[in-house]
Amino acid sequence: MRRLIGHATLALVSMVTAACATAMSVSSHVDREVDFSRYQTFDWGPADALPTGDPRLDADPFFKDHLQGEVEKQLAARGFTLAQAGAADLLVHYHAHISERIDVASVDKTYGYGGEVRDYEAGTIVIDMVDARTNKVIWRGWAQDAVKGMLGNQDTMAAKVNEAVTRMLARLPARTAGAAQR
Repeated sequence: MRRLIGHATLALVSMVTAACATAMSVSSHVDREVDFSRYQTFDWGPADALPTGDPRLDADPFFKDHLQGEVEKQLAARGFTLAQAGAADLLVHYHAHISERIDVASVDKTYGYGGEVRDYEAGTIVIDMVDARTNKVIWRGWAQDAVKGMLGNQDTMAAKVNEAVTRMLARLPARTAGAAQR
């Protein structure tokens, strides 16, 4: 009985802790008409005139360099080659933004339910793959997570960026002909 109560207490503490933490959300959209086997090379498209929306990212060269390096590494692992002399099949663009979010979580209290409101900053990274010939977005991936502790710490930023890019590009369709598209 004592062991059962201990396991139940541990499970309850784990659920409450998980409810308080934000988890990275990742998703993507793909043009299902596109045969990804015809794309072999990529390059970075021209930079957008849009700022990230947060001067802490705009002024941080580590963020841009690390994000681009991780995208290049993940694309190479998926069989894409960085193009030489601008003759790429795909152009890659990214957008990053930080915004204020509000999270409302229900908390069970002794007598009834109460609400807990928590505000936090969330960072969103969007990666677009554009067909260089048609200038059409054929795939878009995005990830969002809380940025607390990331902006002043390069190790934490690198870990968050790596996770976001890895999870987004895992959703990129395989380059093999006839591969199932996600």
